[in-house]
Amino acid sequence: MSGQYDDIINMPHHVSESRAQMSRRSRAAQFAPFAALNGYEDAIGESARRTDCKAELCADDAAELNRKIQLIGARIASEPYCKITYFVPDKHKPGGTYITAAGNVRLIEEATRQLVFVGGLRIPVDDIVGIYL
Repeated sequence: MSGQYDDIINMPHHVSESRAQMSRRSRAAQFAPFAALNGYEDAIGESARRTDCKAELCADDAAELNRKIQLIGARIASEPYCKITYFVPDKHKPGGTYITAAGNVRLIEEATRQLVFVGGLRIPVDDIVGIYL
């Protein structure tokens, strides 16, 4: 069976006399993926990142949180230790994430409605979903 390329199939590989051979690394770089859309992978990763919805507390849970905040306020002089779970809104998309922080509460700011920890962490009272004394 005779093919279209029979006249060149057995010819030796051409080696240029005027140009140096390209290194394997340089040859491989020619076939590296082409990034036509800069930032596309980051955008896909951002859209795939999950966020949680902020839970609305029922009246009983809200009353329990208020009771615990008052208890912390009554002990504020001793800087009481507690763990607080709170919601942090996401800056780039709807929703957010829940974080639990632990430490000693330095003060409760009535004007800004925040719990201030000894290290400087500020947690808005409205974002708190759990207090563990």
